[in-house]
Parts: sequence; structure tokens; C-alpha cells
Amino acid sequence: MVGDVVGRPGRKVILNDLANIKKECNADFVIANLENASAGKGVTEQNLKQLLTAPIDVVTMGNHTFHQKETVNYISKYPMMLRPLNYPSEVPGKAFTVKEHKGTRIGVLNISGQAYMPDMDSPFQLTDNVIDQLNKECDILIIDFHGEATGEKQAYANCYDGRASAIVGTHTHVQTADNRVLPNGTAYITDVGMTGPQDSVIGTEKEIIIKKLRTKIPQRYRVELKYPYQFNGVLIDIDEKTGKAREIKRIFKEYENTVLEGKYKTD
Repeated sequence: MVGDVVGRPGRKVILNDLANIKKECNADFVIANLENASAGKGVTEQNLKQLLTAPIDVVTMGNHTFHQKETVNYISKYPMMLRPLNYPSEVPGKAFTVKEHKGTRIGVLNISGQAYMPDMDSPFQLTDNVIDQLNKECDILIIDFHGEATGEKQAYANCYDGRASAIVGTHTHVQTADNRVLPNGTAYITDVGMTGPQDSVIGTEKEIIIKKLRTKIPQRYRVELKYPYQFNGVLIDIDEKTGKAREIKRIFKEYENTVLEGKYKTD
């Protein structure tokens, strides 16, 4: 699972190094959160197509799913692209998909939190409504919980411990150090972290955020483009026969100077 990919720096990391990371980790399946992949908010179809040339099996999103207006028109064309289940039923796109890998059905669900997030339906009630059916459709169930509050994420994970193979948090862009397997076999981490510019405030030029916080005057955000960049993710080991997790490890990688230049170009 790859943490929120932010802007051009995040896309450079994915396009130039994700295949290497997958090989180094001996990973079978890759999920990436791309809700910040285009200028920090949403993902354009052009950027999505480019990123899908990397070894990404499923794309998850979040509160910026439809920030790029074109997403409403193209999201249904990409069966591997998910948006949070909390959106009204008439909103295009889907929240759950199943992909088969070597005879194992891997299901991925995307859902959003409520605390300090845009107005959404309860993730608990929505999950109650679907989780039994989802588990009938897959052997492994991985949930991307896109949320702000650590307590809400922990409560959700403990509520569904044993009913999902892994519940991983996204959205805050800061990798947490609480990766563990819960008592009933669900792998958990509060936040996977961010793939993008390291010397920033969660991906944005730090001077912009400091000015906003000091003056309370709204600012136009810009993704930090300068190095160093970082890769944040987790490697989850799951027993395909039981659907229970064995282990979840954090992955962090740093990129200095222009190590990613001269390979894949990003627009």
C-alpha cells in the first residue's frame, strides 16, 4: 500500500521507482492512494493514465476525489479506481473492487472518515451494510480508511478487527509508527504517510502554510517541487487461505538531488 501520492514529486517517485520497490519487497499486489496526485488535489485522467504504467493494481481516493472536474466524467471508465463509499449512491464511480492474483481474490474497499472531514455518511453504518457481502466476494479484504482523526481510525479498525485482512489509514500525509496486527488478525496502521516532497508541510511549500497560520489570510497552495522526495508505504503479509494478516511493515525511502531525473518524465 502506497501512501498519498502528492503532485509531480510523488508521480516522479512512482514512475521511476515503484517497480524497483515492488521487486525489493517481493510484493504481489500494489494499492496506491492518488487523491493528491495532480497539483495536490485530485488526479487528472492524463496523470492517472501515466501512473497506471507503473505496477499499480488498485487506485484509492478520498475527499479530493472530484477536485479535478473531469473526474466525474472519466472515473467510471477505470474499474481499478475507487472513491469513498460515503458518497451518495448517484455519484459516479465505485468504492469496492476485486482483482484475482494467482487464484486469490483480493478485495479493496475505499471509505472516508467523518471527524474533521467533509460531511459524509457514517463509515460504521455503511461498513455494517456491506462487509459481510464483500467478504463473500473475496478471500482477502483490504480497507483504505481516508480520515483525519487518529481516534476515529483506531475505533474503526478495532470495530472490524477480524472482518478485514488489513485496515490502513490515509489522508494526514504523516506516517505513523503504530503498525501492528490486531488481536483478531487485521493488519493496521493509522496512516501510511505520503509519497512526495519531504521538505514541505504535508506536500505544500512550507512558507505558504506558515504565512497562512501566522496571518489567517487564505493562501494559494503550491506543491513543493524541490528535493528531497520520499516514498511512504506499508508491506502487508496476509495468509491467502485464512485472510488473516501475519505482519505489516512500514516502508520509507528518501531521494536526494536529481536521482529520479532523466527517466520517466512527468508533465
